[in-house]
Parts: sequence; C-alpha cells; structure tokens
Amino acid sequence: MFTVFSKSRPLILAGLLALCGTVFFSPVASRAAWHFKQQGCLECHKNFNQKYLSLKYLHPGVKEGKCEDCHMRHGLVPSLLLKGIGNDLCLSCHAAGKIGMDKKFVHSALKKGGKCTSCHNPHGTNYDHLLKADGSEMCFKCHKKDEFTKADTHEVLKSQGCGVCHSPHSAAEPELLKDETVKLCLSCHKASDDKFKKAHDGYPVEKASCTICHDPHSSSAGHLLKTSAHAPVTADQCDKCHEAPDSKTPFILKTAGSALCYQCHKEASLTGGGKVMHAPFKEGLCLSCHDPHASENEKLLVRGGNSLCVTCHKNEGGRVDIKHAPIASGRGCLSCHAPHASKNSSLLVLKGAELCYSCHAAEKKLNVKYEHYPFKNGLCTTCHDPHGSDMQGMLKKRVDSLCYSCHTSELMAFQKAIVHDPVAKAQCNVCHSSHGSNDKNFLKASGGALCSGCHASFMKSKAIGDNHMPFSEGLCLKCHDPHASNIDGMLKGDQTKVCFQCHASIQTGIENGVSSHKPVVQGQCTACHNPHKTRLPKLMIAQSPDVCLSCHKGIAQKIHGASVHPPATGDCLRCHDPHSSGQPSLVSAKSVQSICSACHNMTDSRFSKAHIGISAAVMDCNSCHDPHGSKKDPNFFKDNEHPPFEARECGQCHIVVKK
Repeated sequence: MFTVFSKSRPLILAGLLALCGTVFFSPVASRAAWHFKQQGCLECHKNFNQKYLSLKYLHPGVKEGKCEDCHMRHGLVPSLLLKGIGNDLCLSCHAAGKIGMDKKFVHSALKKGGKCTSCHNPHGTNYDHLLKADGSEMCFKCHKKDEFTKADTHEVLKSQGCGVCHSPHSAAEPELLKDETVKLCLSCHKASDDKFKKAHDGYPVEKASCTICHDPHSSSAGHLLKTSAHAPVTADQCDKCHEAPDSKTPFILKTAGSALCYQCHKEASLTGGGKVMHAPFKEGLCLSCHDPHASENEKLLVRGGNSLCVTCHKNEGGRVDIKHAPIASGRGCLSCHAPHASKNSSLLVLKGAELCYSCHAAEKKLNVKYEHYPFKNGLCTTCHDPHGSDMQGMLKKRVDSLCYSCHTSELMAFQKAIVHDPVAKAQCNVCHSSHGSNDKNFLKASGGALCSGCHASFMKSKAIGDNHMPFSEGLCLKCHDPHASNIDGMLKGDQTKVCFQCHASIQTGIENGVSSHKPVVQGQCTACHNPHKTRLPKLMIAQSPDVCLSCHKGIAQKIHGASVHPPATGDCLRCHDPHSSGQPSLVSAKSVQSICSACHNMTDSRFSKAHIGISAAVMDCNSCHDPHGSKKDPNFFKDNEHPPFEARECGQCHIVVKK
C-alpha cells in the first residue's frame, strides 16, 4: 500500500467536519428526526370499542379514556401491561377500608391468590358494581344454585338477592353476615308479632339462634325448616322436651341426657338385643351424633355421611387410593356398622366373614380342595383393610410384606443372589391364589401351566429335535427353585446335583472311571447340552465335532492343518465317550488298538512292513501317531520325532530280529 500526501488534504478534512456538524449537531435537524405523533389506545384496540363502550356500566378509567391509570404504555409486565400485580392494582384506588375488606372474615374468592376479576369485569358490564352477572347469579357461579332455590325459598333471597344479608368482600360475622344471626333475622321478622309468637309456640326464640331449626336460604320442607326436623319441632310441641314457654327457664330440658330421648325412642328398639354398644350411645351422649331440633342430614345427624364418624375415628378418614365401595357410596359406614349397638364386635351388622360375603358372594362359593387359613376361618381382616388401602385388593400391606408376616422363614430364605421376578417385585399373588386352590401350595395352576403364564413363548416344545422330559412334561420345579437361588438359572443345586438326580449312571461312571470329561466333573452340563429343548439329538447345543472344538482349541488347529485324520472331522464319539471312560483320554474302547483296528487291518502285510513286523498287540498307536492330525506328516506322526525314527532307521537304537 502507498500513502499519498497532498497539500490540499487539511482543507478537505475541514470541509468534512463542517458538514458533519451541520447534520449531527443542528437542533432543527434533530427535532425533525425524532418527533412522534401520539395516538389513542383505541386506534389499535378497535375491538375493545365495540365490546365495551356500549355497556351500561363502565370503569371510570375506560369511560374517561384513561387507560394508563391501570396499564403501562410500553410496560414491562407481560401480556396485560398492568401497572400492578393482581388485586394490588385495584386496591391502589379502591382502599380496603372503603370497600369493606378490612374485616375479620374475608370472602374465600379473595383469599389465597383470589382475584377481584373473579367477580368484577375491570372494563365494563351491564350489571351494577361492574359484576360479571346480575345479583345472586354471580354468587351461583361458585355456590350451587340448587341448594339455594328449593321449593320453599326465603322471600328476601328471591326478591333482593344474597346482598341483603351478606357482605360481598368481608364481614365481622361468620358467613360474611352483615350482623349477628338473630339481629339480622329480627330486622325483618318482629318477635312481638302474634303470628311470630304463634309459629314458635310462644317460646322466646329471639333469645336463641334461628338457624337451629331453619335454613336461611331455602328448604324442601315448609317454613324454611331444615330437611330433617325433630317431630316435636314440626308439630309445635317444644314442651315435649323443654319447660313451658312462660316459665322462668323455658329452654331448660325436662330431663337430662338420654333419659329424655328414651321417653319416645325406646332403648330396646335401638339396641336390637345387641350387647356391644357405641360409646356415645352407651354413655347417653345422643347429641354427639344427633341434632335435637333440625338438620340438613338424615336422622337429624349433626354431620352428613362418613364425616360424622371420622370426627372420632380419625384414622379411618384418611385418603386412600383404593376405597371400599360401601364406604365410598350409599350408606357409608352404616353399610357395615350399626350406629347404636350390635351383637357383633366392632358394631358389625353381621359376624366376621358373613358380612363380607353379603357382597362378595362368589368368594363364599369358592369350591377348592385347599383353603388359605385366614380365608378358611373367616379372618378377612388379617389381610384386607375393610375401610380402604393404597394397595390393590385393599391389602393392609405390600403383598410380600403381608405374606412374610405369617411366613416368616421365607423372608430370609428368599434373600439370595437370583430371585424370581414375581418375588423380587413383591407379587406373590402372580403364582399363588390368596384364598384357596386345588394345589396344596395354593398355586393358581399346576406344573408348567403356571410357568407358561409368563414364559409362554419359551415353553413351546420343539416339533423337530429333542425336548428334555421335565421341560416337555411341565415339571419345571424338578430343576428350578420357584422363589430364589444362588445358582444361575435359579437351579435347586449345582448342575451335577440337579442332573444326576435323573442321570445317576453318569455319576457312577465318573466315580468308577479312569478319565472323566472336565465339564461334567465341574457341573457344567450346559456347556454341551441345552437343558430345555434343541433341534439336535440328546439336547446337544451343537453337532460334533463343533461342540467339542469350542473347548479343545489345540485339536481344532490340528484338524485344520495339512494332514487330518478323517475320523477327527466327523463324530468325536466314534472314539471317545462324552462323560467318562475306563480308559485314559475318554477312549471309548478297551484299548486304542481295538479302535484303530476298526479302520486299519493290522494283519495286512503293508501294515506289518510299515511297523517293521512288530505285532500291533504290543504297540500303543498314540506313542507315534497323533490321532487327530499332523501339520506335516501324512501318516500323522507327531510333530516332534526322534531323528533315527524320523529317518526310519530303528536299527540305530533297536535290535530288530526277524522271526
């Protein structure tokens, strides 16, 4: 690169700087470049205009076009671009004290993350106070309408809605009431009116709570009485239980405790001859369960369904995955238990298993030869929790833990290296029937039929080939332990022990023989045999000589050499016994000569010449020849030969005498 200097260069730089100053530092140019014209929100949010501006009630911010009272123009809060989070934004204008949110009892819709927008539309509606629905209909979005609109509905609820008695946000009284219950009622119902006095039999009920007898919203009975009302209440006979209305103590009971109840409700009819009594009933505490005046629950119960029982029996009220059907539906606890007294323990309506059989009739008809002890003796709750459980079948514990609670010795017996999958997964009931079976061990099926439930594809016999008799006959337990073992394949013992229980002659041969096959002695029968099935005879895993050469690598090398003894490439059992022999090297005949003579005529002149006239009877063929093959010699002489022998000059060492 070349740098060219010029006398005019400073003048050019000065001109460029002047031009830049005009563009970047001129106030007029800056204002023209950065000026924005502000537009209203509705110029983009056109749908908002159509949706809200025609409504009857609008939020002041919407009405006056002050969107930025709540929203940020560019904003950081996602989605709605609000200036605050949740109710905090609303309370920035609507102070808690002004809207009645500063009282003790707060509307549940506003607690624990509740939002003002659950009830109010923040932009506009056709309903007062920007409510999303009109009056009580807004309340019925959460509160079931049917419960507040029964046949006899409180007139003030029908005409003026929930807000007459309840505050919408918070209140000093429970249930968001605007005043104490009695004061609230008396604001409409005057206690001095003759009609009021007559309806209450002259009793000064204004000194008590109206909701003892009445439902303040609606009722299926007349006079807003609760669904279940005590007969003296409906008959205006309060003096059946209480002192006269004009007495000094009109609400005092004539008799204390259950003695008063027994004047109408005879004790004998309640017990039904049962001697086992419910504790509250026995102690005369009728009001522990019953309301003496009226209730929304049947039989004047103070709580509905099982919720009454679990106030005392807390352990039975926990949540479980598997619920007992009678408890979860219908009569609940009373499906099995009597409320007052019973002839059976635990207040059961029937004794022991008979109660279970009233629903589970099929189990009672179970016709099997062997019954599980708890089932046979009706001890259902030994295994099952009658109220519910987190375990399938409503079991008290995990299956294996439950079984081990009685079968204690099995717990340690099954702690072995290899465990049957159902045992390892705590699934005893995969194989065993928990109630009974025609098998003495309570198996669900006999023999291989049980195993095929999991091993079906494996247990199909080979149509062509050989099937091990115990396998084909389904006698799996002849060889295998069904639970656990320290030996591969879950065998009952090592292979020699398992196999020799049937193949005793092989064991005898090993004990009495001169040589034994190493895999047999070491208990490795499966090195050669498949214990179940194979396409080959005698359950061989491969044909001879392949199966033999998988171990005898040295012989494999020889028979792939230059000179191979033909029998060595065929069946090894032509010369050898597979398990044991009375001869060395598992030779199958009494002598090597007798094997060799099957192919070689030892009386032939050529044989005599080749062996320099020495009688075969006094020779050991293996002394000179390798019975499998040779790398170099067609006569299978061994690789290392004595030089005179290799030169066929026996006379150098031996005196050869012709006879």
